[in-house]
Amino acid sequence: MNRILDKETAGRKLRRMALEIAERNAGVRAVTLVGIKENGIHIARQLASQLALANITTHLIELSLNKKDPGEVQLSGNPGSESGILILVDDVANSGRTMLYALKPLLDIKPAKIETLALVERTHKRFPVSVDYVGLSISTTSNQNIVVVVENGDVMGAYLQ
Repeated sequence: MNRILDKETAGRKLRRMALEIAERNAGVRAVTLVGIKENGIHIARQLASQLALANITTHLIELSLNKKDPGEVQLSGNPGSESGILILVDDVANSGRTMLYALKPLLDIKPAKIETLALVERTHKRFPVSVDYVGLSISTTSNQNIVVVVENGDVMGAYLQ
């Protein structure tokens, strides 16, 4: 396994993305971060603490789905219309399939805006999903995998397998 991000670099990437969110959504006081389970929700929590420094209130919702067979999608809460802006958060954007399926229940809410965020983005999109906020974009072969390691809610690094 080759390390592509260490803990410190991942932290810097998350801080930068939080600043980008604040900048692109100037004047917005609250956003809803929808973290895709497993690692996406941990990344969303780290972003929430960074956004608090920019005086942006965040609402966290965990989204659960089977990434291999994403038929049913469950939300841990109802985003409602608290902020109007939803940001779908995942650790790695591979083909775009997980994010595409995860967007379906969010569209039913009819938010003012949906944005997407991934700590690591691969360049093998098979589905029409673009990622608005990217920590690291990397070209890989189709048989390589990227694994983001999270321990106790902190991103410890990302590895190319």
